[in-house]
Amino acid sequence: MSAKDFLSLIVDSLVSHKGDVVIEQKEDELGTLVTLRVNQEDMKTIIGREGNTISAIRTVLRVYGSKQGARVNIKVLEDESR
Repeated sequence: MSAKDFLSLIVDSLVSHKGDVVIEQKEDELGTLVTLRVNQEDMKTIIGREGNTISAIRTVLRVYGSKQGARVNIKVLEDESR
């Protein structure tokens, strides 16, 4: 399972607009960068109060990456098509 698939499992359980979720994964010499785009209405759910939810997601992804032998980072963007 890739970091992209793992993040998809987490995010789909949190958001209301599942069809608007776009996850891209890029590999480079520094590790894996996973970019997450969600609907504007779901941003507050993904970020959470005082950033606690996104912090927890980042932590889980880093642990997942370390188990896979890779460094994983996440970047959250607002879906601009809406």
